[in-house]
Amino acid sequence: MTTQVEFHFDFGSPNAYLAHKVIPEIEQRSDIKFTYVPVLIGGVFKATNNKSPMEAFGNIRNKPEYNALETKRFIDKHGLHAFRINPFFPVNTLAIMRGAIFALEHDLGEQYIDLIYRCMWEEQLDMADPGVIGTALSEAGLPAEEIINGLADPAVKKQLIDNTNASVERGNFGSPTFFIGNEMYFGKDKLRDVEEALSNG
Repeated sequence: MTTQVEFHFDFGSPNAYLAHKVIPEIEQRSDIKFTYVPVLIGGVFKATNNKSPMEAFGNIRNKPEYNALETKRFIDKHGLHAFRINPFFPVNTLAIMRGAIFALEHDLGEQYIDLIYRCMWEEQLDMADPGVIGTALSEAGLPAEEIINGLADPAVKKQLIDNTNASVERGNFGSPTFFIGNEMYFGKDKLRDVEEALSNG
């Protein structure tokens, strides 16, 4: 029987991108299925008084360097060498996260999510720019006008807010975060623990 794992994500997190790229490996070799749950990282940070690793580690001697080393190890282990730091980082992800809500509700989620992650962390595009978003969607063959119009839908806006608040109430403080039922795992490195926990029943 397939076991569902919730992946609470925001496109603005490079670690969530790296997790996204590894998830298919796990799904292919197991009976685990990841359900993508869009949350707004800015809202999570505000509600939990958290900061991005860049801010949190910035003044700690040796920690940014070690964080970079761990990222390199993860990239090398999984062959994720298309990854590039986005020159526009940190990016306001409000529009593209609303887009994720809309896409998932219209059976476009898999294509949309993979495209936006690629644009953000491989092609280094400014994904806060409406023109860039629209062009990327059109070139990928997605219904750009329909998705962009959907960003203004009050129901879409509310769903993103509700997802974010509910995620925080369950214990989330950042992205990537995973839930197996009420059990939470935080960080890309915890994917191994998620798989192990489910393999062990």
